[in-house]
Amino acid sequence: MRPPCRTAGEAASIRGGEMPGESIETEAVLPATAKRIYDAWLDADDHASMTGGAAASEGAVIGARFTAWDGYIEGRHLLLEPGRRIVQAWRTTDFPAGAADSRLELRLSRTARGTRVTILHSRIPPSQGASYREGWREHFFEPMRRFFAAEARRRARSARPPWVKAGKARRTARRRDARSQRR
Repeated sequence: MRPPCRTAGEAASIRGGEMPGESIETEAVLPATAKRIYDAWLDADDHASMTGGAAASEGAVIGARFTAWDGYIEGRHLLLEPGRRIVQAWRTTDFPAGAADSRLELRLSRTARGTRVTILHSRIPPSQGASYREGWREHFFEPMRRFFAAEARRRARSARPPWVKAGKARRTARRRDARSQRR
């Protein structure tokens, strides 16, 4: 069930009504669960860690405002479906003065290798679509892939039994001693 909209613009934005501007769609498969990606996207600290730019948020509630990439991006949450979908009113400092917010929809679906993240970005100011398509890949998907892969490696290391950890530490120490004796 969708929460009520406060304005006609929000209603059109959630329904995906036709508005002027460009639209793009891009996707990537990330090594994390849909819930983890959803939570990280909405949490300011995790969002900053996974993208490399400062972020702030009033919370993971409809109508809450957020900023990302050191204030370059700002918007508000229009629709939140935990672990499945996020819809935001979204704009950057590159939007022309007086331009309406764009609509960003983030869809999450499980795959054999993690989660498919699909970004549907519409109502982008004319001639900016290609730039945002590349920006999503370079400034979001690639850093997010590294962030979640590093998390997975940390989880795997911490899940090892103590005797495996100790054995690896002994092997590393032996190699270091052997190298120092050769010098």
